[in-house]
Amino acid sequence: MAIQLTAKHQEYWSKNLTITAILLVIWFVVTFVIGYFAIELNNIRFFGWPLPFYMGAQGALIIYVLIIWYYARYMNRLDKDYDVAEGDE
Repeated sequence: MAIQLTAKHQEYWSKNLTITAILLVIWFVVTFVIGYFAIELNNIRFFGWPLPFYMGAQGALIIYVLIIWYYARYMNRLDKDYDVAEGDE
């Protein structure tokens, strides 16, 4: 027995999956790509430090927190737009 989703539900999940995919790509780039190309990116300075060192020490953590903050904010707004918000949050 399959549950049929309405067009509104499909639109909601499409937006949810799209933002999730975009944020996962950002996470992947910050986590793996910068580390993989660390030697080539070593010439780029950020606050006086080589970019790979900064990203490993501090930058990645800041970006992770921003990803979480943005996802929570976006999903709360999306939940309200589609009337699936929980309580009076």
